[in-house]
Amino acid sequence: MTYTTNEMMTVAAARRLRNGAVCFVGIGLPSKAANLARLTSAPDVVLIYESGPIGAKPNVLPLSIGDGELAETADTVVATSEIFRYWLQGGRVDVGFLGAAQVDRFGNINTTVVGDYHNPKVRLPGAGGAPEIAGSAKSVLIILKQSSRSFVDKLDFMTSVGHGEGGDSRKRLGLPGAGPVGIITDLCVMEPEAGTHEFVVTTLHPGVTREQVVAATGWAVRFADEVVYSVEPTETELSALRDLEARTAAAHGQAPGEA
Repeated sequence: MTYTTNEMMTVAAARRLRNGAVCFVGIGLPSKAANLARLTSAPDVVLIYESGPIGAKPNVLPLSIGDGELAETADTVVATSEIFRYWLQGGRVDVGFLGAAQVDRFGNINTTVVGDYHNPKVRLPGAGGAPEIAGSAKSVLIILKQSSRSFVDKLDFMTSVGHGEGGDSRKRLGLPGAGPVGIITDLCVMEPEAGTHEFVVTTLHPGVTREQVVAATGWAVRFADEVVYSVEPTETELSALRDLEARTAAAHGQAPGEA
């Protein structure tokens, strides 16, 4: 089956979720990838959303954390304070799955503003629970489309800390967990280099060249000594993803592909 770069990105991200893992999910691309994992390779993944659903199994992708679909399909719903205090800060979340407007070479995230904070070019949705998720989850995955505007040498605003200034910066900040362990894009997968914690390209998606990745990265991106290629999406993965998107579009009155 033929597939798009966005589909490759979603499938590659879904494959990173271990079956049975407890995953704190962000809305948008993270939710799409996490639910694809639930429908394919990780049927026992436990999806937690900021509004309180635990074990959510939405039939369609939620519009927001307040979408009733999450509560209606969850194993249970608890107070938001319990999600953060007991589950997240208590060390019970295996993976935080986040999106971003900007990301830098150390996996720090901006979801606040583009441009000057006091006179921004774009005012973004803001932090939500992302800073806490990035700071306290055992590990973090980041998913976003890659361009020189989103992969920047310096963030316009640091909303959520990844590996800080690199090296042992995260440890010196007193943050638990491994921090970001993967950035999945429509071109490649990046992982933090041992020691420096700078993100380097470890996997290219089929048909993508190193030159394309360099052109779409706002810093002097480096490549691992051994770069591999992503396995192409299977028919099962694509069918599950497309069915999920079609159900979502129908439920929310969207055009196909907008979900």
